Amino acid sequence: MSTLSDLVYAQGLFSEADVEWLHRLAGDGQLLADLAFADIVIWVPTADDSFIAVGHSRPSGAATLFYRDIVGDRVRPQWRTQVRDAFHTAQIIDSASPDWFEETPTRVRAVPIARARPGEPRTTIGVLTRHTNLGETRTPSRQQITFNECADDLFGMIAAADFPDMAAPTAPRRGAPRASDGLIRVDVDGMVTFASPNALSAFNRLGFDDELEGESLLEVVTRILPDKRQFDESLPVVVAGRAPWRADLEARGVTVSMRTIPLREHGARVGAVVLCRDVTEIRHQEQELITKDATIREIHHRVKNNLQTVASLLRIQARRSHSEDARESLTQAMRRVAAIAVVHDTLSEGLAQVVDFDEVFDRVLKLVAEVAASPSTRASTRSTGRFGTLPSEYATPLALALTELVTNAVEHGLAGQEGDVEIAADRTADRLEVKVRDTGAGLPEGQVGRGLGTQIVRTLIQGELGGTIDWHTLVGSGTEVTIDIPLRYIERQT
Repeated sequence: MSTLSDLVYAQGLFSEADVEWLHRLAGDGQLLADLAFADIVIWVPTADDSFIAVGHSRPSGAATLFYRDIVGDRVRPQWRTQVRDAFHTAQIIDSASPDWFEETPTRVRAVPIARARPGEPRTTIGVLTRHTNLGETRTPSRQQITFNECADDLFGMIAAADFPDMAAPTAPRRGAPRASDGLIRVDVDGMVTFASPNALSAFNRLGFDDELEGESLLEVVTRILPDKRQFDESLPVVVAGRAPWRADLEARGVTVSMRTIPLREHGARVGAVVLCRDVTEIRHQEQELITKDATIREIHHRVKNNLQTVASLLRIQARRSHSEDARESLTQAMRRVAAIAVVHDTLSEGLAQVVDFDEVFDRVLKLVAEVAASPSTRASTRSTGRFGTLPSEYATPLALALTELVTNAVEHGLAGQEGDVEIAADRTADRLEVKVRDTGAGLPEGQVGRGLGTQIVRTLIQGELGGTIDWHTLVGSGTEVTIDIPLRYIERQT
């Protein structure tokens, strides 16, 4: 299914600012649908004088009319005239009589979506339609009446380019308050004129055990807040209904997230809608995640320190060894441990358990070039292409495998001579290919080393990464090793 941006840009009639405005409005589509107890559809004009649906929200407290997604569909003939009139007149147009949709009586309201460009007159960029199901009509409750009034106020603000407010912060990914979670309506002086049962319950848990209606919301919050405790500086502005902002209210171990939407009429503030939601458990979970992330980072840091200590011990032991073979084995072990330490050092610097492997490999490459080269060997190493980010459980084996390959290229391929070692990475959507080339003597075609390093590389690439590895001699001189790792396999494992 096409996204809102794809559908809007496909018409060739809109700027980036128009698309951003429509995105912000669509982001509050669920709020509008819940307040209006109706389906909300966003339409934009097409080049052939029609309209296409780019957004749709179903009400959570009423039956939907559209059981199939209509995003991407053209406006139906029975709505076309109403939608076109609303667009061209920049006025809200209500259907004169009930409209029938698949044998269900409905009432349709078409609201022009106006956007105010700085220094320019207000222009209409689309139309929002409200489709109310009349098949389930019943005597509306006071809450439903208030919700509908709030929806009508917001529809008027949409037509006047007062909503959405581009200065307001975007919704968080988790815990954003919804109309069903709790709604408080305040007048221009901040006095509560309506509080839904869920909103009253949230304030009861905060320690307020009286009725909210008729009270100043700012004074109520002031009484709730614990003494000598820091609070969100934006909280007074939010609860007074003066700015389209968000804040958390904390008391008695309970956290209530609040969002204010100022209501305007002819540009003047006439009140506000305050949405509230008890997010205590969500905040606890977020705090636990932060603590766990910090713990994991500390573990990586300590593992890195321990590995560096082991590498130092191996280096000291190698220097004191009288056997050339023992010294070489200890040096190789030290290099492998140090390569693993680089990955853990990178993991300790961020919250995500993925690493920028290009950064990791640059550090590993410097380490290998310094340690592997002998006085009689002059190796120039360079890396081309990009590895991108990799999950931690795959960064370690790949770093270790490349350490072995580059070490072999320097110590054996370029032994006693001057030459180049190139590591070329080629990453696509479904695979990562790495080629390690040297300009050394090369291997006899079809012959592969049988040492510990080769065994380690095979185990890491084929066993842990599910990839393939191939050795062959370049035309003229040198050796090229090709590693191919399927990224879909990596994503499935992580």
